[in-house]
Amino acid sequence: MPHFLQRVKLKNYKSIAVCDVQLGPLTFLVGPNGSGKSNFLDALHFVRDALVGSLDNALNERGGLNEVRRRSSGHPTHFGIRLEFQLASGRVGYYAFNVGARPAGGYEVQREECALSGLGQGPYFHVEAGQVVKCSESAFPAITADRLALVSGSGLSAFRPVFDALVAMGFYNLNPKVIRELQKPQDGRLLKSAGDNIASVVGHLMRAAPQNKVLIEEYLNRVVPSVHGVERMPVGPMESLSFRQDTAGSTHPWRFLAMNMSDGTLRALGILIALFQGTDSQGPTLVGIEEPEIALHPAAAGALREALHHATEHTQVLVTSHSPELLDDVLIPTDALIAVVADSGVSKLAPIDSAAREMLRQRLYTAGELLRLDQLEPDADVLNELGNRQFELFGVAKV
Repeated sequence: MPHFLQRVKLKNYKSIAVCDVQLGPLTFLVGPNGSGKSNFLDALHFVRDALVGSLDNALNERGGLNEVRRRSSGHPTHFGIRLEFQLASGRVGYYAFNVGARPAGGYEVQREECALSGLGQGPYFHVEAGQVVKCSESAFPAITADRLALVSGSGLSAFRPVFDALVAMGFYNLNPKVIRELQKPQDGRLLKSAGDNIASVVGHLMRAAPQNKVLIEEYLNRVVPSVHGVERMPVGPMESLSFRQDTAGSTHPWRFLAMNMSDGTLRALGILIALFQGTDSQGPTLVGIEEPEIALHPAAAGALREALHHATEHTQVLVTSHSPELLDDVLIPTDALIAVVADSGVSKLAPIDSAAREMLRQRLYTAGELLRLDQLEPDADVLNELGNRQFELFGVAKV
């Protein structure tokens, strides 16, 4: 299947002044702590949050407009996001908007565009400050300047596939404490960001996609060899996870509730479920995972890396990492690596530089070895070209 997000452009989003990057089926955002990897991932998460809930909630969850738009001496008044995509149907298009402060206070969506097959060649709309400027459809639902128009536009068959694909993105920073606690039975079709419905997801997989559950257990056993399986277990009105684990002196595995399992085991399970939770009829279009290597033994990196690659058969995967072990594979393609650095508080993202690409092509080093040597840097020529040309979020894409 085609990977969903092809290109991402950001302007004034948190620590990112501008960025323009291509994404593949599996992309690693590589850089030190504080470089801005998480801010890039959060920009995509912001789009999903603003569409699923509201723009106001998405901003408030991040501390408000002033915490989302980039802070600088120039005091930018707005931030913008552009996503270029290919839907499962094969249709290509883009969705872009910018959000800015109003002179009298508050904020508004200054401009918003959505187009399939290029502006004017298929379904499209162009909205400014809550008013429809152009639209391919004979009528467009009522909109306001403080909400994204695509939410209303999703009521039209022309734009529903775009809305559905964007809200089906999943972003994960799994919290072992949350996974360990007893959980209320919930909708288990898609895993929540911290893992607070993981027991319900395991139950759903047992019913709807048992083959995925088997695959998850096989990978989990490779990461934690003593663990042989996991099941949803009712606990009164609540629920938890039950693990089958080898115990010294016992012929058969014992059962342990999630509250008795290590952080590494719970995080590994959460990551694997995030990757393989989809069924034939539904699943995430993109899975973004923050530092999947946290709390895992370095020896488990190979199995985790294989799982990430395997998952791209049915979803797009985007990972932030600064783990040399996770990148210790000569088969990782050079275009799967985006280097991220912070320069005077400004995040810069680009493909790795030509010297690193050449070493990887010749298989002189793995990406992990170059990371240990501090040799994974953004391509300076790409960054210079980005800084020297006019940066456009709207209209037909220019390469």
